Amino acid sequence: MAITFYDLSGMNARRFSPFGWRVRMALAHKELDANVELIGFSDKAKLEFSGQNLVPVLVDGATVVADSWEIAGHLQATYPDRPSLFHGAAGEASARFVAAYADSQLHPLVARCVVRDILEVIPEKEHAYFRAAREKRFGMTLEAIVANREETRRQLKTALYPVRTTLRDHAFLGGAGPNFSDYAVFGAFMWARSVSAFTLLDADDPVHAWRERMLDLFDAMPRAEAGFPV
Repeated sequence: MAITFYDLSGMNARRFSPFGWRVRMALAHKELDANVELIGFSDKAKLEFSGQNLVPVLVDGATVVADSWEIAGHLQATYPDRPSLFHGAAGEASARFVAAYADSQLHPLVARCVVRDILEVIPEKEHAYFRAAREKRFGMTLEAIVANREETRRQLKTALYPVRTTLRDHAFLGGAGPNFSDYAVFGAFMWARSVSAFTLLDADDPVHAWRERMLDLFDAMPRAEAGFPV
C-alpha cells in the first residue's frame, strides 16, 4: 500500500518540524518509502481530512494517523518484519520516556534559542501568523525569547545530562544502533539545524559526536537536507 507523509516545510522545502523528523527517521529505519506532501503554516486546510491541523500526518492505505508517537506505533505494528523501532516492550517504554523528556525538557530550550530565526526560512505571508502564535505561547516577543540564548544554551547543556551520560558508554541511545529514542532527541537538533546558525553544542560534547553519527545515518540523508553547518 502507498504511504503518504505530510510534513511541515518552509521555503525551499526546508523541513524543520522536530516531530516530522522523528517520522522521517522512523520511515528510513523501517526501510519504507513514502510520498511526501509538504505543508506550510498557511496550508493547514490540507490536513482537515485527519481531524486536526498539525503535522506530521501519515496516510497508509486507508489508515490515517496523526502524532509522531502514534505514527511510530503504527509503523511498528503494521510492519513487524522490518527493522524494529523499539526492540521489544522494554525498548518501547524507554522510547516513550525519552520522547516525553525531549518534548518537555529539550524543545522549550531549543525554541528559546532558535524560534526567532524561523522567520528567515518561512514565506513572508506566514510571518504574522507565526509571530502571533509563538508570542502568545511564550508571553513575549520573538526577539525577547531569544535575547538570552547564550544562557539558554547553558541550560540546554545541563538538560542534556542524561543523554550525554548514556552516550559516554553507547554509540546511540538505542545501544549499538539507533532506535526511536535516538530519533526523538535528534528531531530537536534537526529542527535547530534547519532554521538557525546558532551553535547549540560544544565540539567536545559526546552529544555533538552522536549528532554527527545521526547525520550520517541512512546514506547521510539528514546531512544532505538543507540546513546550517552547526
